[in-house]
Amino acid sequence: MNALLTPIQLGALTLPNRTLMAPLTRTRASEGHMPNALMAEYYAQRASAGLIITECTSILPNTSAFGADPGIYNDAQLQAWKLTTEAVHAQGGRIFMQIWHAGRAAHPALNGGEEPVSSSALAIEGETHTPSGKQPNVPARALRADEIPALVQAYADAARRAREAGFDGVEVHGANGYLIDQFLRDGANQRQDAYGGSLPKRARFLFEVLEAVCGAIGSDRVGLRLSPLNSYNSMVDSDPVGLTAFLAEELNRFKLAYLHLMRADFFGVQKADVMTVAREKYRGLLVGNMGYTAEEGAQAVAEGKLDAVAFGTGYLANPDLPARIERGAAWNAPDQATFYTPGAKGYTDYPTL
Repeated sequence: MNALLTPIQLGALTLPNRTLMAPLTRTRASEGHMPNALMAEYYAQRASAGLIITECTSILPNTSAFGADPGIYNDAQLQAWKLTTEAVHAQGGRIFMQIWHAGRAAHPALNGGEEPVSSSALAIEGETHTPSGKQPNVPARALRADEIPALVQAYADAARRAREAGFDGVEVHGANGYLIDQFLRDGANQRQDAYGGSLPKRARFLFEVLEAVCGAIGSDRVGLRLSPLNSYNSMVDSDPVGLTAFLAEELNRFKLAYLHLMRADFFGVQKADVMTVAREKYRGLLVGNMGYTAEEGAQAVAEGKLDAVAFGTGYLANPDLPARIERGAAWNAPDQATFYTPGAKGYTDYPTL
């Protein structure tokens, strides 16, 4: 297990270990998408992670996919997030905020009736949860090209606010069928303009966001998460390996703190090896995620296939995960029934060793 427990330089930060806490939606924010003291306690409990990456955090109002997810688009949210960053830093931890726009996953019933936007006028299949029960997903409005610069600026503004709130950096959410991913993958992007069609055109929005965010806070404090295989939110791509290879090579010019790559599909529909080509093409720090055990993660790091591993439910249920890995101790089992329920149960009450 020593490979997971050795220090590493991640952009501007020196991490004491290579076990990162993956972003996990927990829907504990207060009214107005406000971070709170319970969230600060939750993250501070997990400060022994090499790096904590927060749950997805909205860059603009009326872009929520979950209802009780937090935001970073106003001064009140910025001030409230300081509870979390100060609590984590007091425990010796490091924390990035994942900044996010849900795109077509933002249902009007969660967002004051506002119509969702996306790369193209398509809907996610099936239903989603709303305050009045399950409702069908609705088609998004295709963004006009002249609207995109303001969105790019919103990502940069969110990154600046995150740093002002005390975060050590940000992770740009380019995964899981949300706005950036809706541009990247050809199953969601049917545009015929400068933001659709070829790989460079589909990646243009992502690259513009990264340029703006890196310009705002420095590239050594910016990470990116991608999920080229994940079919969550009705996502598909005709060539996920080709997409991964293109992005991994192009991302070298940004000199990011890290690339965080989800290696699989939640539903097992799309299958391919995207990790090998990412390692071949990407010269920066590569973080692997999705279903790694400590043993597999340590082996991948020891063999140079990854630089670090992001654990999701492992950290959800085990606040002291690095200590458990070091001692070879058993892990608490996560309680799925409380993943998204309000309150402390299943959130801040998991036992440490």
